[in-house]
Order: sequence, then structure tokens, then C-alpha cells
Amino acid sequence: MRSIQFREALREAMQEEMRRDESVFLMGEEVAEYNGAYKVSQGMLDEFGPERIIDTPIAELGFAGIGVGAAMNGLRPIIEFMTFNFSLVAIDQVINSAAKVMSMSGGQYSAPIVFRGPTGSAGMLSSQHSQNFENWYANTPGLKVVVPSNPYDAKGLLKSAIRDNDPVIFMESEQMYGDKGEVPEEEYLIPIGVADIKREGSDVTIVSFGKMMKVALAAAEELAKDGINAEVIDLRSVRPIDYKTLIESVKKTNRMVVVEEAWPLASISSEIAYHIQSNAFDYMDAPVKRVTCRDVPLPYAPTLIEASLPNIERTVDAVKQVMYKKA
Repeated sequence: MRSIQFREALREAMQEEMRRDESVFLMGEEVAEYNGAYKVSQGMLDEFGPERIIDTPIAELGFAGIGVGAAMNGLRPIIEFMTFNFSLVAIDQVINSAAKVMSMSGGQYSAPIVFRGPTGSAGMLSSQHSQNFENWYANTPGLKVVVPSNPYDAKGLLKSAIRDNDPVIFMESEQMYGDKGEVPEEEYLIPIGVADIKREGSDVTIVSFGKMMKVALAAAEELAKDGINAEVIDLRSVRPIDYKTLIESVKKTNRMVVVEEAWPLASISSEIAYHIQSNAFDYMDAPVKRVTCRDVPLPYAPTLIEASLPNIERTVDAVKQVMYKKA
């Protein structure tokens, strides 16, 4: 099977859906003439023209609102935020318009729209450009929130998101656009809300999503050196969350560690810990442990970034704690 970059997988998903459905269009800053800030939309202006690949001013609130209105009137917009840090400028349109229009109109209107772009830290970009808002958007009824971890999942999930009749927040890691992975040439879809067991194991369940899957899988390899067989689950989406897969895993391993790039308070990992301890308590041999970003704005210095973000060492230590082993 061929190996392509994360950005190429996203591009193929959008191209295939735009060829399939003329109501799909892409709009955002630098998506057209510049071929995308991260070259995700490279070549798409040449194929689909300026009516479907639309450059916008630096006005997230404005073009997000245009996208919601277009979705309500029968189109299927893909709105690209140059980073989800900038989506805060448009959050009123996402939360108060896209997420609520189906409910507030009594089903007369829907908003089949995808808001996509990079999330999380991307090196030395400091506090205002290094944030994770997956839990913010996942807190909102009416939205679906997808965070892929590899090119294969990214393509299959984005195609499903574009076809979905609900608004979807599609969050990509800026540091993963150049990552390569195997992606079939034939068409495929991955349903939203179905987690994937990336590594089977018997001793502990490690749960993560997005870029932090690299940490989770690397930690599992490190734990294997000590004879600890970790099962690693990729959530893929954080609204909805596939609790069934998580509970079935815990029934087998009896322990869970959740790795998440966001801050600890009211996080996705908090929600998972609550659900597991509420619905699988009798199977647990230890409390659920979380590995999150430190509770500070992300610093600029690389040494402080390393100290703030979840890493292999902290994840291995958390696993050993739930297994009552000395670190």
C-alpha cells in the first residue's frame, strides 16, 4: 500500500468529496492562491476554481458566519481555521449558530458544515498559539468533534465529516502534517464515534487521541521492556466518545491511563475517568490516572514546553502507579 503525508490524506478527502458533491466548497485564509498555510489545499484552486476554493480576509467571525449561512441553505462548506486558536474569534458562530440551529429551528434547518484546522502545540509558538480546545467544543450539544492521529484515519474520518448532516469540528495537529502513513487508493469511510484499538494488551489500557497517540504508543513500547503489556486505544473522536470500547478494554486490563494534551480541569480525560469509574468500577484494580498538560499557559522555551506537555516518561510512570509498581 502507498504511503502519503497527513496533509495529502486530508487533501484527497476534500478533493474526492468535492468531485462527488458540487455543494461542497472550501473557504478560509490562504486556502486558494497560497495553496493553504500548511499546503493541505495545494492544487485545489486549479481544479475547482475560485467559486469553490475561496480565500478570505483575516476575519474568522465573518467567514465562519458565511459558512453557517451557506450550510443552512443547502451547501456543505469546509471552513479552515489557520489554527483553532483563532477559532475563538468565531466561536459565537460555531457554538450559538451551527451547533444550535437544528434544535432552535425545530428541525427545519441543519448545518452540514466542517470546521477544520490545526490544534495544540507546534513548537516554540508560545501561549496564544499552542492551545487545545477539543474539550471546549466537545462540551457543546449539536457538535461532533474529531481528532485523527494518522493519515489513514484522517482521510476516512474527514470524508465522513463532510457527508455528515451535523456540524463537525475536525482538529488536526500542526506537527503531524508531514507525517507519513499507509492510505489505500480506493475509497473508504471511517464512521465518527468508533474508537480504534491500535495495540492490543492485557495489563493496562492507555487511552489517547490526536498527536498524543505517539506518546501513548511509544510508552507502550517502553513498558513492554519491563514486561508490561499495554493496550492502546485511539478515541478518534471526543464527541461522541466510544465508551463501549473503553469499558470492554478495562474489563480485560482492570487499569486505565488517559493521555491528553489539554489542561487538566474539565478535560476529556476527566470525563473518561468519571465514566469508567461510574460504569466499570467493579472491574477496576486502581483509580484511573491522567497525564495532561501542566495547568499553565504553554511557555515559549523548549525546555519548559517539554516540562509542560505529556511525554513518555510521565505516561510510563502513571502506568506503573496504577499497577502499584515502583517507577
